[in-house]
Amino acid sequence: MSECADTTRETAADKSGSRKGRTTAALAGAALLAPLGLLAATGNAAAADNGVWDRIAQCESGGNWHINTGNGYYGGLQFSASTWRAYGGTAYAATADQASREAQIAVATKVQHAQGWGAWPVCSGRAGATGSAPESTSATTKSTTESATKSSTTSGARKSAPAAKAPQRSTAGAGRTSSPSSLSSSGDYTVREGDTLSQIAERHGTTWQRLYAANKAVIGDDPNLIVPGQRLAL
Repeated sequence: MSECADTTRETAADKSGSRKGRTTAALAGAALLAPLGLLAATGNAAAADNGVWDRIAQCESGGNWHINTGNGYYGGLQFSASTWRAYGGTAYAATADQASREAQIAVATKVQHAQGWGAWPVCSGRAGATGSAPESTSATTKSTTESATKSSTTSGARKSAPAAKAPQRSTAGAGRTSSPSSLSSSGDYTVREGDTLSQIAERHGTTWQRLYAANKAVIGDDPNLIVPGQRLAL
């Protein structure tokens, strides 16, 4: 009996040790699995940024956002012309290769939200893309750019408009008439305050162009600038 009892105790002890060993092994296995779970979660988080689009573009087109190889697909993410149009891409450019990286990502985000990552079945997997595509950064549309250009052009035209004047004015006293005594007996005319070349020409039956041509040596290079006291040949 004593020997049987001892044997029984030893058997129980062996069983207890076996259970402890299995428990230790299970805890060790859990410790190894935990970092793997953290790595998987980190991988999902890393995919949810705009870097995923660069990784997909690297796979699809070698990272060339403006590529057009003539195969019917365009740009870094290789949009077909029909998909580009369907998801509003023509607001940026006629085809994807002509649009900026930001514009292509903006359109790609819409495609992913509608079709999932399966729209890029191979390259999205290689890029580690999971979940929903990140919100795209802002991109300028053609209409915004054209409006800004028109606004700038109009503003510039308004500023430069005052410089575009016909040669009609003298340097002082605009609106005043000259005295009849300005005309000498020899047929010359002495410029008085308030005279303009156009007024003088009209009073003497000619044009300011002819009058200026005949007196360019006196007037100088600017027909707008006549000075009181100058003698003009009529």
